[in-house]
Amino acid sequence: MSSATVAANKTGPITALPLSDATRARFARETAKYPADQKQSAVMGCLAILQQEQGWVSPEGELAVAQYLDMPPMAVHEVATFYNMYNQQPVGRYKITVCTNLPCQLRGGAKALQALEQKLGIVDGETTPDGRFTLQHCECLGACADAPVLLVNDRAMCSFMDDQKLDELVDGLKAEVRK
Repeated sequence: MSSATVAANKTGPITALPLSDATRARFARETAKYPADQKQSAVMGCLAILQQEQGWVSPEGELAVAQYLDMPPMAVHEVATFYNMYNQQPVGRYKITVCTNLPCQLRGGAKALQALEQKLGIVDGETTPDGRFTLQHCECLGACADAPVLLVNDRAMCSFMDDQKLDELVDGLKAEVRK
């Protein structure tokens, strides 16, 4: 067994994703933010970098981060699966995450999720057949006063999302894809 093969899944051993020099350089900049004996503190940043480059965090990617940070693979997996910002499977070009926590529910969060399901022709947790959109719910985006809220690609917060704004958002994202 090679040193890169230290974990297993249902299909057998997992081999760490090879990291490019550019990725290693980004990881180095991230770990430099912490004392040398605490480089494991960079796990969230390294997972985010990996996801930016790969589109999701695969088991092989988790293993690569674990090896780079000299952490147990399970510790990296626990972080990657605890936070909903890390995609555990490939997602569409646009990931739309709708808050369905109680304050958003009371102000139309479930209705917004249902409207997006209808407009995109998928249900929560699915990706459109063309790979453009993934739709999912989350528990809280921390913007209760702006409910209902959603997040596009874990970066762009959209507030007060009524039917008209939802239509404009999806139509705008579809237009971007065509460019």
